[in-house]
Amino acid sequence: MQKAATSGADALILDLEDSVAAERKNDARVHVATFLRRQPRSNPLFVRINPLSSGLGDQDLAALAESSPDGWVLPKAKGAESVIELGRRLTALQMPAGGILPIATETAAAVFKLGEYASVAGHLAGLTWGAEDLSAAVGAVSVRGPDGRFTSPYEMVRALTLFAAHAASVQAIDTVYPAFRDRAGLIEYAKCGARDGFTGMLAIHPDQVAIINAAFTPDPERVARARRIVEEFKRHPDAGVLNLDGEMVDAPHLKRAQRLLAQIEERDSASAEEGTNPGVANR
Repeated sequence: MQKAATSGADALILDLEDSVAAERKNDARVHVATFLRRQPRSNPLFVRINPLSSGLGDQDLAALAESSPDGWVLPKAKGAESVIELGRRLTALQMPAGGILPIATETAAAVFKLGEYASVAGHLAGLTWGAEDLSAAVGAVSVRGPDGRFTSPYEMVRALTLFAAHAASVQAIDTVYPAFRDRAGLIEYAKCGARDGFTGMLAIHPDQVAIINAAFTPDPERVARARRIVEEFKRHPDAGVLNLDGEMVDAPHLKRAQRLLAQIEERDSASAEEGTNPGVANR
């Protein structure tokens, strides 16, 4: 956990679920609670609890009642009802909810609940997805083809999560790239995530953080062009379409430029306050 805190990630996810063997759950709760009580925090600290339906999730919450994490990662989420239920259990323990990051696609039924998250957007830190638990649930042999890319069912689920996050106006966080020594593959995957509209990505190893941060940091040329588009429309407020360097730009280009500049402003403000970098939560 201490190593991850110096990785350059925006936030850390302290895991009590899949990375912890059943017989070590109590030890992990003690270590996480101790780490959470350290001050000051250099990063926002989230805790991935065990599923609410397992009984272990309640034990996780009880063990952390005095530790005040900044947010919660909710595995095996099943739409709005899971977010509401976690909030209810936190309230019963008189614990602040913080932001909730559901892993929204770990069962087949959960995929059909993605549209519900907009109704509980005020409780969310973002929305993310996972392929491995889903593939196990449906009996898939693999989630990736010979070229290393997700097969079509999992590309579909990835896209639905992206759209669900934006429909809820929360952070769209792409899933982990598990082959942490495959730098070339990670570079390609992270760039695709930023290209497609994800605002960040989960890392599974500290060595991945710098690559992910670079992928989700817009290059200066893209930022400069966005500023020019915004400035040109300010100069010509009645124009529906403008010619910029031989390319026709219209309302969707303006909206995209405004969104990019807003993200840059938000990132710079957060970085000034917290000393963090864009793009990644390290687990």
